[in-house]
Amino acid sequence: MSSSISVDLPHNLGAEEAKRRIANNVGKLKDHIPGGSADVKSGWEGDRMNLNLQAMGQEVSAKIDVEETFVRVEVLLPGMLGFFGKQIESLLRKQGGALLEDKSKKS
Repeated sequence: MSSSISVDLPHNLGAEEAKRRIANNVGKLKDHIPGGSADVKSGWEGDRMNLNLQAMGQEVSAKIDVEETFVRVEVLLPGMLGFFGKQIESLLRKQGGALLEDKSKKS
């Protein structure tokens, strides 16, 4: 049995800039997954990024829909990970904005 999480992350970047930043940062997701050997695959279909992440014998799929003023992250959690849904949702709300950070510019 799987469960899903949906989180809206507000921004004021516009859709194109938000997509650029997400594309630049999505590869860093594996650095935040315990176990150190995550496989992250992603691809764009219009303003939606489809994301598949495999780690520690589990596969998680997600959709990231980019709008002008917010990004909606929908995550499908398999079986046992569903028990951690509330914690994962809280983490997404707190740290999901990292996907929208612009680390390409030095300050």
